[in-house]
Amino acid sequence: MTALIVIVVIIAVIGFLVVGAYNRLVALNQKADQAFADIDVQLKQRQDLIPNLVETVKGYAAHEKGTLDAVTQARAAAAGATTVDQKVAAENMLTGALGRLFAVAEAYPDLKANTNFLELQRDLSDLENKLAAARRFFNNAVAEFNAVRRQFPTVLFAALVGFASDKPFFDVGSAERADMNAAPPTVAF
Repeated sequence: MTALIVIVVIIAVIGFLVVGAYNRLVALNQKADQAFADIDVQLKQRQDLIPNLVETVKGYAAHEKGTLDAVTQARAAAAGATTVDQKVAAENMLTGALGRLFAVAEAYPDLKANTNFLELQRDLSDLENKLAAARRFFNNAVAEFNAVRRQFPTVLFAALVGFASDKPFFDVGSAERADMNAAPPTVAF
């Protein structure tokens, strides 16, 4: 009789551990999904600003068609991306295209002084800051989920209950990482 009670207690403890670990995985998965949804909202706002920015630049730099087309195509790719990996790649491409657009804008003093352009540039800069914060929050949520998924005893059954793989991080990409490692620009007066 004592052996039966011990076995029942052991099974109950294991059951509680499994249920607790599963519930924690579900909560962390939901937290990561919510964090990505927050990024998605800000990416949409960013994508909505771009046509106005392109039209403003187009008025001043009509012969920069290649750069303007690249921004438009990158925006379309970003708007059509559905998975985290696709969004990361598309947004990195869009960031590069926007960088080239702002470099073109530097060559046009009238454009740089245009109130509409300055306001759009300020709005975009504000959104970039919000996106950076949202990415940090998302990557933190993903790191927490991935760590718990790999910990014992969760690792023993995570795949069985639908959590077979790690969630991907929202990475800056190799091109942007190379830019961060480059020498800072020099300012000369």
